[in-house]
Amino acid sequence: MKKKLKQAGKQATDDPKALRVVQLPTESPAEAVAHKSLRPTVQAALSLMEYNKNFGEMSVNTLVDDLAKECGLASDGDMTRAEALLVAQAHTLDAIFHKLARKASHCEYLNQFDVNLRLALKAQGQCRATLETLAEIKNPMRGAYVCQANIAAGHQQINNGPSQTGEVSRARETEIQQNKQSGGGNELPPDPGASALTSPADPQVETMGEINRATINEG
Repeated sequence: MKKKLKQAGKQATDDPKALRVVQLPTESPAEAVAHKSLRPTVQAALSLMEYNKNFGEMSVNTLVDDLAKECGLASDGDMTRAEALLVAQAHTLDAIFHKLARKASHCEYLNQFDVNLRLALKAQGQCRATLETLAEIKNPMRGAYVCQANIAAGHQQINNGPSQTGEVSRARETEIQQNKQSGGGNELPPDPGASALTSPADPQVETMGEINRATINEG
């Protein structure tokens, strides 16, 4: 049994279509294959082999290793390969656009002309989106601001957004003006025309003297 496993492992290593799976001591062979299949690089390698059959026989493990290297570079901030990929795709989409546009010009029937021209314009739109993505990678936005609009029940709208530099709200200006008029405090200045009993700025009231009252004779 052990001899069979060794031979099978040797054959799998020599087969370019056989995926190399490292099995940990704590997992079964099925679990090891399941964990390997969830890796994005493995799925991408299988798709590349399926769509690139014109290149002939390819090694799936080499594709997985190369994709892992490119993913590592992108994670470290090196977007050279991604930028080259987008430029190449933009050229390809542009070629598809011109091919379908020329094909549409030779169509005799309206439905064929419509289908080819629609597909051509879709390719053109994808080409534009690809170039926009490339421009975003080269010149990323430094910050995004969101402006929120709150609509009240009545005819009232309140916009909550970032205020411009140097902008002061009217409520703040009104508050400052009120503070200046009130003499720096929150209380109003004393009214000079007020009576002595009601004026808060009156001096302390002295004790009143004895009042002579009328004498009442009884009897």
